Amino acid sequence: MDLSEKILAEVRRTGKKPISFKALLKECRKLKGFDFDEFTKCIDRLKSKGRIEENKLGFVLCDSAKLTPCKIVRINKTFGFARIDENGEDIFIPGKRLMGAMPGDSVLVKISKSRTGDSREGEVVSITEASFSRFSGEIVNEFGELKIMPDALSKFALSFTKPEGMELHEGDKVTAVITERGKSHRDHKCEILSAFGSSMKASACALAILEVNGIIPVFPAEVIAQAREVSDYRQIEAESAGRLDLRDKPIFTIDGADTKDIDDAISVERDGDDYILGVHIADVSFYVKPKSALDEEAMKRGTSVYYANRVIPMLPKELSNGICSLNPGEDRLAFSCLCRLDKNADIVSFKFIKTVIRSRVKGVYSEINDYLDGYKTKETELKYSEVSSQFEIITELAEKLNKKKKSRGVPELETAEGKLIIDENDICVGACQHERGRTEEIIEDFMLIANECAARFGKEHQLPFVYRIHEPPTEQKLETLKEGLTALGIPFNIGDNVTPAMLSQILESTKDTPASPIINNLILRSMTKAQYSTEPLGHFGLVLEDYAHFTSPIRRYPDLSIHRIMSDVLSGTDINEVRTKYNKFAYASADKSTAAEITAMTVERDCEDCYKAEFMSGRIGEEYDGVISSVTDFGVFVMLENTCEGLLAVEELGEGMYAANSFISLKNMTDGKEYRVGQPIRVKVKNANVNSGKIDFSLA
Repeated sequence: MDLSEKILAEVRRTGKKPISFKALLKECRKLKGFDFDEFTKCIDRLKSKGRIEENKLGFVLCDSAKLTPCKIVRINKTFGFARIDENGEDIFIPGKRLMGAMPGDSVLVKISKSRTGDSREGEVVSITEASFSRFSGEIVNEFGELKIMPDALSKFALSFTKPEGMELHEGDKVTAVITERGKSHRDHKCEILSAFGSSMKASACALAILEVNGIIPVFPAEVIAQAREVSDYRQIEAESAGRLDLRDKPIFTIDGADTKDIDDAISVERDGDDYILGVHIADVSFYVKPKSALDEEAMKRGTSVYYANRVIPMLPKELSNGICSLNPGEDRLAFSCLCRLDKNADIVSFKFIKTVIRSRVKGVYSEINDYLDGYKTKETELKYSEVSSQFEIITELAEKLNKKKKSRGVPELETAEGKLIIDENDICVGACQHERGRTEEIIEDFMLIANECAARFGKEHQLPFVYRIHEPPTEQKLETLKEGLTALGIPFNIGDNVTPAMLSQILESTKDTPASPIINNLILRSMTKAQYSTEPLGHFGLVLEDYAHFTSPIRRYPDLSIHRIMSDVLSGTDINEVRTKYNKFAYASADKSTAAEITAMTVERDCEDCYKAEFMSGRIGEEYDGVISSVTDFGVFVMLENTCEGLLAVEELGEGMYAANSFISLKNMTDGKEYRVGQPIRVKVKNANVNSGKIDFSLA
C-alpha cells in the first residue's frame, strides 16, 4: 500500500468522524520507508484533488457529489466569486472560506444556501489548479517595515522580496507575484515585479493595471521587425493591378480629430432609386499572415485597449498608424463591401472585393456635424469640397436606416460615456460627458450594414466563421427585471420569451418621466454580454439575425479573422479546403477574442476610474449636482454631470436602518425617507482615492 492509499484508508475508516493530523501521522509512520515531507505533500495533493478535506477537527473524505467544479473569477478584500464551470452561475464566497484562492484558480466548491437569504454561497474545499497570481498594490509602512497592501486580493499587507537595486518608497504603486501559496491570503509570500512611482498619480496606477492584466504596451522585437518588413509601400502599386481600382471614387474617412489608426472609409452614390453604399476597410490580412509573429501577437492581444489619452494597439504602429491606416491622399489596399440598398434601405445585394483606394480627406466628426447643421466655414467648405456632394445622399440613407432600426424595435438605451482631459504632465485636469453627434450615428449605421453583410457571407458559404452574438436575457435576469417593473408599478407584457420590441415599448412609455432613468438601468442590467461565437445566433440588442465584426481589423482580432477566411474564399480556394483549414482557428479566435474583450473593458474602466479620482482629488469640499445611478445596501452611487461617479454611504445619509429594494431604491426604514435611482441630489466631494479609483461623497 502506497502513502496515498494509506491516508485514504485511514480517513475512510473513521467514517464521518474526522481523524486528527496527529492520529493520521501515527498510523502512516507504520509504513516502511516513511518520509514526513512526502506525507505532508501527499495530504496537500489529496486535498487539491478533492479527495479529502480538512476542518478544525481533522480530515474527512470529500463527498464528490456535493462538490462543484468552479473557477475563481473575482476577489475582493473580504469576499470573492466562483463561477460554476457547467452553467456559468456565480457563487458568493466569504473571504475566510476562499482558502487563499486567486482569480483564475480552478477549485472545488461546497455550495449551500446563504445564511442571510435565498441566494447561494460557497466554500472552497480545494484548489485543483493554481493559476495566474500577479497582483497590484501600494507600498505601506507597517510598524517601520515596508509591505505591500494588495488592491484586491487581501485586506492584509504582505511581506515581500524585491529585485536587487529596486528602490521603493511608501506610497509607491507596484505589481507583485505570489511566490508561495498559503492557506489564506494573508499567508501568501510575494516578490515585487515592477514599481511605477506614486500611487497618487493615475498614470502610474494605470500602468500597474495594464501589467496585472497581461497587457504589454511594448511589442516584442521580432514583431516590430516583421511589421517594418511588411510595411513596404512599393507592394501597394504592385498589388493594385489585380484589384478593383477605386482611386477615382470620392471615398473618405470620418473619425475623431486625434485618431491615428484609421481603418474604415465610406462612399455613397445613387443608382436609380437604389443606393450603393461602399464600406472600405483596411486590408490588414494582406500584411498579417497566419501563424506569423505579427499574427500570434495580435491573437494574444485580441483587441486594442483605449484609456484616457493612451492606446495600447493590437498591431504595431508601423501597421496601425502606417501602411494599414487609410490616410488622406495616400493609396491603400482595402477590403470593400459594396452593398446595394433599395429606396426603403433594405439590402438587395452585396459584394465583397479586394480594392485599392485613395481617401480624399480625413473627416472629423465635430466638423461634419457642424457642416450638416449648416455651420460651415470657408476652411471646412474647402476641406470637404471633394466629398461634400455626397453629404445629402449620406444623410438621406442614414435617416432611412435609422427609421428601420426603430421599426425593428431596437431598444434605445442610454449610457453615460465620459471624456477625460489630460494635461502635458499626464494628469487628469477635467472630465465631461462625451456627446454622440449625428455623424457618429451615421457611421455606426453604415458599419452595421457591412457587418450584417459579412455575417450573411459566412452563413451563405457555410464557413467556419466568427460571429458577433448577443443572446436574449437569461431567465434569472428577466425575473429581476419583472420584479423591478412590478415594484415601480410599470405595466409590461413580458412572457418567457422577451423581444427587443417589448423592451423598446417600456422605454418609450416611460420616456421623460421620473421613472425613465430607473427603467433604463433595469433594462441595461437585464442584458447579457455580447460575445464572439462560431454559431450564428444573431444579435438581440440590434435585432439582427446576421451579425459579425468586419469593420475594424486594425484593432479587433475577430475582424482580422473573418477577413482572412473571406479572402481565401474570394481567391478561389475550394470551400471544403477553407472549412478544413479554418475550423479550429475560428473556435480559437472566438474564445480568445471574447476573453480579451472582457479584459480590455475591465482595464479601460479601472484606468479611467483612477483618472477621474485624480481629477476629483483636487476638488475635495466642492459641491456638485448629480443623479443617483444605482443603489446598494451600503449606500447609493451618484453620477455627476461630468460622468465621475462616487459612493454616498449610508453613514452619510443620517441615522436609521436602511434597506435596498432591488436596484431601485434605498429606504430609511426608521423615518421612511427614500433615495431612488434617477433622483437628483446635491453632494459634496468627501474623498477621492487615486490608487483605488474610488470617490466618496457626503450630502451637501
